[in-house]
Amino acid sequence: MFSHIMVGTNDLDRAKTFYDAVLGTLGVPPGFVDRHRVFWRTPTGVFAASLPIDGQPATFGNGSTIGFACADAAQADAWHAAGVANGGTTCEDPPGVREGANGKLYLAYLRDPDGNKLCGLVRM
Repeated sequence: MFSHIMVGTNDLDRAKTFYDAVLGTLGVPPGFVDRHRVFWRTPTGVFAASLPIDGQPATFGNGSTIGFACADAAQADAWHAAGVANGGTTCEDPPGVREGANGKLYLAYLRDPDGNKLCGLVRM
């Protein structure tokens, strides 16, 4: 459904360090810098972080969440830990199982250094 997802950042080096660590736990190779953006490519899509091209500060979307598929709870925990160790902050409830209308999910939430809300998700 998606070709790519891009978030804004105010510090390209900080974003690269954070996402290299977080996405690395999912087997994604380090991102590459292209002028004012960093791209992480996989066979199924592209994730990117960019300095805003309008010159204004990057802001996060209130109510927005970007979910990353994890293979299992251990990978989601490693994803979360890498994020916290590289400038992210934990948010929502601690990583764990949640039950809802869609069945059981293992969820791990954090915010990147620019405040973008992320989720490591395992469909159980």
